[in-house]
Amino acid sequence: MQDNQLKYVYLIILSLIWGSSFILIKKALGQEDGVLILQPLQLGAIRTILSGIILVAIGWKSFKATKRSDWKWLFISGLLGTFFPAFLFAYAQTEIDSAVSAILNSTVPLITLILGAIVFGIAFTRNQLIGVIIGLAGAIGLVLAGMDNNPDQNYLFAGLVLIACTCYASNVNIIKRYLQNVRPLAIATGNFVFIIPLAVIVFFSADGSSLEFTSEPVLESLGYIMVLCVFGTVAAKIMFNKLVQMTSPVFASSVTYLMPVIGLTWGILDGESFNIWQAIATGVIILAVILVTREKKKPASE
Repeated sequence: MQDNQLKYVYLIILSLIWGSSFILIKKALGQEDGVLILQPLQLGAIRTILSGIILVAIGWKSFKATKRSDWKWLFISGLLGTFFPAFLFAYAQTEIDSAVSAILNSTVPLITLILGAIVFGIAFTRNQLIGVIIGLAGAIGLVLAGMDNNPDQNYLFAGLVLIACTCYASNVNIIKRYLQNVRPLAIATGNFVFIIPLAVIVFFSADGSSLEFTSEPVLESLGYIMVLCVFGTVAAKIMFNKLVQMTSPVFASSVTYLMPVIGLTWGILDGESFNIWQAIATGVIILAVILVTREKKKPASE
């Protein structure tokens, strides 16, 4: 299959996997008598450690072949693309619905474009500028509608999702700019080689050793985390790195096109409420993403 066709296959698969990640995070946090089974720091650390063990096991040879000059960018990519977002999303979903996290995550292409222009000197088109403005308006509208629909939830935590999105957007530009010639598996493995020690420190700092790993609630949470690790982190990360190298940072980040649909579906099935204003704000965000990522048609050759 040619790259031009394969990139859309990757896009759809990644949308399905990552669109399901938000409900898995919610289920992994769990609740028993109104108390979280796992704390956000514990969840993020366990997810990072388990994913890292799997990746190092299958990709160590690939990582060893990388140049030492790439290690700095592999470390930074690991922090921005995996380490920080794992904790930010876990914390955010202690207060806001998984569906809202999925929708806010669709701002990644907008943020990618803004960072690309400011940091990497990529020029805006008029449609992209309009898309950025519309997208920001949609994100604000979504948060305000959510505050009205779920007054018991603290929508300031939506800011954590936007910070995570900024991390993702930075990582996409770094991979394209500095790791273009490194194999996707080597990038994913290298990320975790550097961040596993940090995750171990966080795990013990968050009193992770006191968890009762034989109890049914904790085992159930670990089951959700394992699914999240194998599909949402390991497989998806390798695939996404390849997609970035095949295409552009903005196209790769447009994986968020379908993620809100998947995330919304899971959220509604899990009993989360969603009102008409949130639906309108979601449509505004998706419209903005389309404007930002739409490629300008080339004139037909004569």
